[in-house]
Amino acid sequence: MYAEEHWNKVFQTKAQDAVSWYRPHLEVSLDLIERCAPANSGSIIDVGAGESTLVDDLLARGYRDITILDVSQTAIEITKERLGPAAEQARWIVGDITEISLPFQSFDVWHDRAVFHFLVDPEQRKRYVQSVLNAVRPGGHVIVSAFGPEGPTKCSGLEVMRYDAEGLHGEFGRRFRIKESSQELHRTPWGTAQQFVYCCCRVE
Repeated sequence: MYAEEHWNKVFQTKAQDAVSWYRPHLEVSLDLIERCAPANSGSIIDVGAGESTLVDDLLARGYRDITILDVSQTAIEITKERLGPAAEQARWIVGDITEISLPFQSFDVWHDRAVFHFLVDPEQRKRYVQSVLNAVRPGGHVIVSAFGPEGPTKCSGLEVMRYDAEGLHGEFGRRFRIKESSQELHRTPWGTAQQFVYCCCRVE
């Protein structure tokens, strides 16, 4: 409940472009998703989507099997309102990814930009990984981005974890075969640099 209240307050009180993680378009994520699911029939879930424009850009590229998940009902409603009638082309889930039960082996691509690093409790991270293993089909791909070693130690008033590529991949275990990793220097709307690490893995 605390997470839901915290993030509802964030999205109720701050404009879309007034949060540190805002980007007009998630170029790195889009590139990885398009390479993992070149056929736009692939099933994609965006975990912790917030008010991200990723769903807008995926729909514009012809993807139609898209699920958006966030703990904040407020963020979901704002995004649906922005999309208008196009929102009907996606599925929407409000829930905590460490607690919710997703359909078994129903996704080809799992995408998470900036949720995993909020899981400071090892038990939360274990539940997250189990959720991935349950929901992603064998042969599917998992794209996770978190703060890098030189990234912030807090975000939105909350403590966060920081990872290099090896450490981030290591949280997931042997069934996740890493395909590639990269770093991004994200510029916040007020010009501060934040280091992000991306890992793209294949589920064996």
